[in-house]
Amino acid sequence: MQVRKKTDVVIVGLGWAGSLIAEELTGAGLNVVAIERGAWRDTATDFPPAVDPDELRWGVRRELTQPMAVETLTFRNNYHQQAAPVRNWSAFQFGWNVGGAGTHWAGMLWRFTPWDFEVASRTKARYGNQYTQGLQLQDWGVSYAEMEPFYDRFERIAGASGQAGNIKGKKIDGGNKFEGPRQRGYPTPALKNTYWMEKYATTTKNMGYTPFPLPAGNVSQAYVNPLGVTMGPCTYCGFCDFHGCGNFSKSSPQACVLPPLMRRKNFTVLTETEVLHAVKHDDGKTAKGVKFITRDGEEGFQPADVVVITAYQMDNVRLMLLSEIGTPYDPKTGKGTVGRNYNYQTCSTVQGYLPGHRMNPFIGGGAIGVQIDDFNGDNFDHSGLGFIGGAGIHGYSKGGGPIKYMDNLRPGTKRWGSEWKKGYARDYQEAVTIFSQGTSMATQGTYLDLDTNYKDRHGQPLLRVTFDWNDNDRKMLNHVTDKAQGIMQELGAEGVKIRRETDEKWNPYSQLSSHTIGGAVMGADPATAPLNPFLQSWDVPNVFVVGASAFPNNGGYNPSGTVGALAIRTAQAIHQQYVKNPGKLIGA
Repeated sequence: MQVRKKTDVVIVGLGWAGSLIAEELTGAGLNVVAIERGAWRDTATDFPPAVDPDELRWGVRRELTQPMAVETLTFRNNYHQQAAPVRNWSAFQFGWNVGGAGTHWAGMLWRFTPWDFEVASRTKARYGNQYTQGLQLQDWGVSYAEMEPFYDRFERIAGASGQAGNIKGKKIDGGNKFEGPRQRGYPTPALKNTYWMEKYATTTKNMGYTPFPLPAGNVSQAYVNPLGVTMGPCTYCGFCDFHGCGNFSKSSPQACVLPPLMRRKNFTVLTETEVLHAVKHDDGKTAKGVKFITRDGEEGFQPADVVVITAYQMDNVRLMLLSEIGTPYDPKTGKGTVGRNYNYQTCSTVQGYLPGHRMNPFIGGGAIGVQIDDFNGDNFDHSGLGFIGGAGIHGYSKGGGPIKYMDNLRPGTKRWGSEWKKGYARDYQEAVTIFSQGTSMATQGTYLDLDTNYKDRHGQPLLRVTFDWNDNDRKMLNHVTDKAQGIMQELGAEGVKIRRETDEKWNPYSQLSSHTIGGAVMGADPATAPLNPFLQSWDVPNVFVVGASAFPNNGGYNPSGTVGALAIRTAQAIHQQYVKNPGKLIGA
């Protein structure tokens, strides 16, 4: 077995979380080795403008996500069922390269609301205990106010664009008046509205709602971030989701972090090398490094004083289970913590057609849209509604890829021949979609564990997902989708089609979101969370686990902004506190 030279910190996975942590720790003088099982990806060579609009390669075949032949997971709706291997990614979009999912993400860069971080205590205070029954609600152990500086730091590094709605408590017209107070605005202005966005903004404003532009990791003007990286303005080409960005306009680890990081002598990355699990010292109290295997099948060991696991959300949980860090969760008793509070996101679409309008959907981007937050989180009174949470409701212009838009046809349109061609030409211009992206709360029966039947190519158990919608999800989505349908009616749309995910049992093949969270959650109580509020293992204090796996519940937003903020907060805790005094950062 190859044994490498000991390092201060080993990082498992080099996506957004891993690269932000590596940047922070190497900047503080620590020696860092990152291990990434995918290959190197570079903007100039992998995503030049002549290559990145290849919709078939990136958007349909999804070459930036993990190949199914490498590894999969198993799924079931409840623990009475036999789980079966997932054979096609849809709900799950594992990154598969340096940059991880941060290379192919759409670019929406949200902050969660203050309520999201304290969902249990705030819900009980406002509505009483009856609104928490049947749900496994728990606070995160950190408040929005504590997270705010780290959100700000991530937005600066990413060059986020947007319109602030609340600066130091002062509400700003044109922004999201429901957002938590921020200390300053976005580093670049909001992106321009498309024709569809103007119609959506005008209609919702006339209905008494508060539209605002989506916060985006697509820069609106030339920008130099705090690490000295220059980014170019978005050209609204529409090829963001599942694509790289050859314009250096979409925020990604490649565009924003890796250029300065790769020049640092105290940083090393091992690509096409897979970590099998962390290895603990004989007393089991701390980790001494990670065991890995190269592309050529050679096993090795990387010794380190600190292990930081920053893989995809599900891989984080699996690595904790394979490394025997923490106690596996038992859904029958509710005890144990690793795998607890697995959750997803609750979404719907309302699609319609506006006769005589030309939307020109080829103008767009991954995070170009207008949203109302009037029915998101706890921004409205839930008394008497029988559920908690809500959704952001937005009209977006993600880009009208010709393959993707082939299904955007009016009901009854023939799917072949000259009538199909005529219908496609008409509906490409006239179709509009309102998307509702909602909260999701865990229950005792939703969790992750190791499968007892299926193993990967290295002989290790696959991860098993046990999940289905709950009554809170269904009631919330019915309420919010009705509001979205009302907006579409106000627009005067024809041929309206409604799709609510919760109308059917959950399955991984036909979902509207890829925002899978939980399983290695953070919290102030070690009885309900394997990680403390600094994402440090309660049981093995030199192991930190960073990603959406830390979310005890899902907000009505994309997770990447919160993942980035948590990563920076954890990295600062490591070099400012842990390294000076190794041990538990918070007493149990």
